[in-house]
Amino acid sequence: MEVEKKYKSLKEFYPFYLSEHQDYTCRMLHFVGTGLVVIFFVIFLITLNWVYFAIIPLLGYGFAWVGHFFFEQNKPATFQYPGYSLASDFILFWHLLTGKEKFNPVKDTHKG
Repeated sequence: MEVEKKYKSLKEFYPFYLSEHQDYTCRMLHFVGTGLVVIFFVIFLITLNWVYFAIIPLLGYGFAWVGHFFFEQNKPATFQYPGYSLASDFILFWHLLTGKEKFNPVKDTHKG
């Protein structure tokens, strides 16, 4: 039986998070969902309409979980590491936005 690794810091967790997000569509869905979370949070702050705030988890988790279950075909890290996973979502969003990470990290390097 394999013992599951316990992460003690976000810095230690983030490489694992990236390894669980290698599919282009999964990354794109995370990017869209996290972007919508940011937009809806700003709208909430401007309007103080709690409906915008209430929708945030559905947007964030909805897009991400579709990406994991149907495209990446793995279990979201949120279930085991909710804090690290949430922080990593925003880090990945920023890295994708700034070009530090690619939307399609897995490319066929064999040109034939």
